[in-house]
Amino acid sequence: MSSLAWYWGRLKAMSPHETAWRASRAAASLQDRTAASERTSDSAITGATQDWGDLLQRFRGGLGRPVLLDADRAQRIAVEHRSAVNELIAEADRLVAGQRRYFGYPTADLGTDVDWNYDPVSNYRWPTVRSTKINHRTAPSDPKWIWELNRLQHLPQLAQAWLFTEDPVYAETAFEHLDSWLTQNPAGSGIAWRGAFEAGIRAISVAIAVQGLRTSPALTAQRYRRVARMLDASARYCWRERSRFSSANNHLVGELAGLATVHLLFPELDAPAALFDRCIAGLSAEAEQQILSDGAGAEQAISYQIFTAELLSLVVVLLRLRGDVPPPALTEALHRSSLFLSYLVCVDDPDPRYGDDDDGFALRLGAESKRTVRQHLAIMAAASGAVIEHTEPTLAASWISTALDGRISEAPAPAGRPVPTNIYAPDGGLVVMRSGRRRVVMDVGPLGYLSTASHGHADALAVTLSDDGRDLIVDPGTASYYGNAAWRSTHRGTRVHATVCVDGLDQSVIGGPFLWSRHAKTVVRFVDLDRGIVDAEHHGYRRLDDPVLHRRWLIAPPGDATVAVVDLIDGQSTHDVTVSWPLSPDLTATPTDVGHRISRDGEAVLEIRYAATGPVHPEQVSGDRESHLGWWSDRLESRTPSWLVGAKCRSSAPMVILSLLRTVNAGALTDPAIAIEGCKMTVSWSEDGIGRGFTIDRNRPGAVEFGPFSQAKRVVSVSE
Repeated sequence: MSSLAWYWGRLKAMSPHETAWRASRAAASLQDRTAASERTSDSAITGATQDWGDLLQRFRGGLGRPVLLDADRAQRIAVEHRSAVNELIAEADRLVAGQRRYFGYPTADLGTDVDWNYDPVSNYRWPTVRSTKINHRTAPSDPKWIWELNRLQHLPQLAQAWLFTEDPVYAETAFEHLDSWLTQNPAGSGIAWRGAFEAGIRAISVAIAVQGLRTSPALTAQRYRRVARMLDASARYCWRERSRFSSANNHLVGELAGLATVHLLFPELDAPAALFDRCIAGLSAEAEQQILSDGAGAEQAISYQIFTAELLSLVVVLLRLRGDVPPPALTEALHRSSLFLSYLVCVDDPDPRYGDDDDGFALRLGAESKRTVRQHLAIMAAASGAVIEHTEPTLAASWISTALDGRISEAPAPAGRPVPTNIYAPDGGLVVMRSGRRRVVMDVGPLGYLSTASHGHADALAVTLSDDGRDLIVDPGTASYYGNAAWRSTHRGTRVHATVCVDGLDQSVIGGPFLWSRHAKTVVRFVDLDRGIVDAEHHGYRRLDDPVLHRRWLIAPPGDATVAVVDLIDGQSTHDVTVSWPLSPDLTATPTDVGHRISRDGEAVLEIRYAATGPVHPEQVSGDRESHLGWWSDRLESRTPSWLVGAKCRSSAPMVILSLLRTVNAGALTDPAIAIEGCKMTVSWSEDGIGRGFTIDRNRPGAVEFGPFSQAKRVVSVSE
């Protein structure tokens, strides 16, 4: 997509107020007025003293500020979590040696003298000009890689390694990296300063790391002064250029959390101190908006919900360590988010996935390369003092719980009610239904957050399935942000998700890599968790010359091994309709006469059978490099071949496609059939020779009547 097209699409997503505001910001940028600059004197310091030696001594003693990383706490953690500490030290050794690996890219050797503007993966050196002059969207390199390097999230890892071992090499390496970074990246210059969000995330890492290194002989008054001046510039930049209007998603939380962290750890800086109350008020407002009332994330992306919650939790932890009572808006948002996520992974369910995932961390305190839901829940439990089920310990959680031991002044968040088997989150738009060890999840939520919906995927009405703690039908992942435009478009598009694609088009219209110019609207007609019925529709295909409505019934009765999915495509003309079922990459698909048999390690774990009111043709594809179908991605810029199975039907609308999904006794399903007769649809099949079926009255939401059926009438079978 051309830059002109992107800007036009972005402009259309803005309100008149936002357009005027952005125009004023652009004019200020042209005049080289930016908050991302260091002050020319030491006027940034509050109070009478400007003696950096005295200020350093107060910092070393932790006076007037909260302390998270501490030598005494490190000794306790090293005894209680020896394995995790050993992994952290091994990672620190790799960092000292100059090794970095980000996303799915290969490991890069940066050497001991790091060039912070050079990407060795693409062999591209980003220009060291004013950051506002850099167009990261058109550069011949992935800006995510260089941003990840310049977030300096390895510094807290080096600080911990020094606290655990007292080996000066870790502290000295951290300060050498910080010295060279400050020299090469003056505030407002280069790709590292391209956006207040990056400055905010980096400020968190630097502030926490330097505090952990505060008693190291390598921390001199001159170094402390340079760091404080950079953090002052970062905090002012985060406030002045904070994300607003249609951009106010997790970026705004990162910017405000960065400012808050700078003030709490460096209270002598006057600008962050003056902005702090407004910053906390802003974070409280965003917590209420970005963590919905049912606990789901507003961005329609699990990983960004985790990221946002951990940014909020860091501020909560630092406030508690300072002896403050955090605003209820923050603690309540973290509580409802934790409850929601714990519902999704109860027992041993795999992590749910939907929307974008960029492997991001609010703060790296361990060696893990990617945060899981259970690891996140352990951090939330430590930050709140509440009992949260289904957690997995991490170093981050250990540092927080050790630091807060006995320090939570207010009552801890309640443990919450027992985890229910089934849930419906109406604001986030997620339905979870379990039967035994089977979990079925249906997405009935909006495309994404705000007018851009930047991290949402066109997966309305998608259904995923896991059984016995392992994924079967999955979300295909994100694949790419900037590295590969075709991967980006395909993986956020409709065809690769477990829903219906009409005429090869996405439900919503892509306007750019992080922009949707037209949003499919989802309407939930009926949810009955006890009977296992969901009835919902979306209007994304109303834009076609022949307006089409996609309505889906998910029928997963408790105790029944067979899940039925009925898709109605309501229109007046002929359409190509494809129902897709993306599979976990550890599965193998074998075509059958009316569907697919899915195996893992040679054992059948899933059977899929189809019927339709028109000729239906089962299809499957894996690892196709031209269409980019048949891939699964767990990390950015990485993908693995996986089977994408489904069925295609070309017929006049209205048409109906039936998919039967059975997780036990594969081969038991025979004779699937479906028919339309007036306002009613009749579904039938056999299981081991026993007739099964139900009728749906589409004029009445959720009207499903179960009963035995020998065969549906007026059926067009697969063979036809």
